[in-house]
Amino acid sequence: MIVGIDLGGMSAKAACLSGDVLTEKARMETSASSSPEETAFALTRLAMRAAEIAGVSFGDVEAIGIGSPGIIDGSTGTVVRWYNFGWKDVPLAELVGRNSSKPVFVLNDANAAALGEAKYGAGKSYSDCALITIGTGIGSGIIIDGKLFEGYKSAGTEFGHTVIRQNGELCTCGRRGCYEIYASATALIRLTREEMMRTRNSLMWRFANSLEDVDGRTAFAAAKQQDPGAQRVLAEFMSALGEGIVNLVNIFRPQAVLIGGGISAEGDNLIGPLREFVYPRLYVSGDYAPFELVRASLGNDAGLFGAAEYARQKIHG
Repeated sequence: MIVGIDLGGMSAKAACLSGDVLTEKARMETSASSSPEETAFALTRLAMRAAEIAGVSFGDVEAIGIGSPGIIDGSTGTVVRWYNFGWKDVPLAELVGRNSSKPVFVLNDANAAALGEAKYGAGKSYSDCALITIGTGIGSGIIIDGKLFEGYKSAGTEFGHTVIRQNGELCTCGRRGCYEIYASATALIRLTREEMMRTRNSLMWRFANSLEDVDGRTAFAAAKQQDPGAQRVLAEFMSALGEGIVNLVNIFRPQAVLIGGGISAEGDNLIGPLREFVYPRLYVSGDYAPFELVRASLGNDAGLFGAAEYARQKIHG
């Protein structure tokens, strides 16, 4: 029995992975005002609660895996940098391990989601795949030959910070033209608001009474009603999102790219246009090296599956 933990900026959740089944989840709130030691103690209690909910003794838990935001050194389980919490060189695996007396392994949360989808979700039929999650930013993870690729000191696969427009918009990382500036949910919301300001009779105003009400669904909802402004927004968004996917595929040539995050709930309204953009632009044709663009399937549980699987692989090889 392995416990997986998905650590976030406002909450954390934990569940036991038994075989390929994830048990009911335990949850807790998190806060940047808590010290790393306090957070580690709370995470240990959360893991114990997850075992209790699963109906097993915590003594039967083999290990704990934690998916955490930030730059993670997977070899030591250290959170090298988590800007939202102000953490720097926090030995999270050591702290939780000291409290729990269990082996603890930590990886980046996007990598955890990618591993979860690869082993238990939409990617389980592929040996080589990548996950792109569309949220406030762009999360990404890459699986090569069935194994998570983390890069040197686990610092790789930050695909959201590859440039798709030279001298483009300023990114939070300090560079200009990064992928996530144009292809994240934040970018889609920005494009929607800009179009609404230009086109006061757009149907998008029916789905968002004010600019503050705009979210990632607004343009999709209006586009279904054949609103020209919404269609322009989605065309620009799909172009940026698709351009990055083409770059990713041309570099790694996975068998599939999985699309996750809240916007993936749009299903074929998202995946269909993306396929139309991506497939003709691939350097190597799908006839020679078949490629699929699919929606991720585990939703918010992907990180839990992946964190637990990461720990399982570490102790069982």
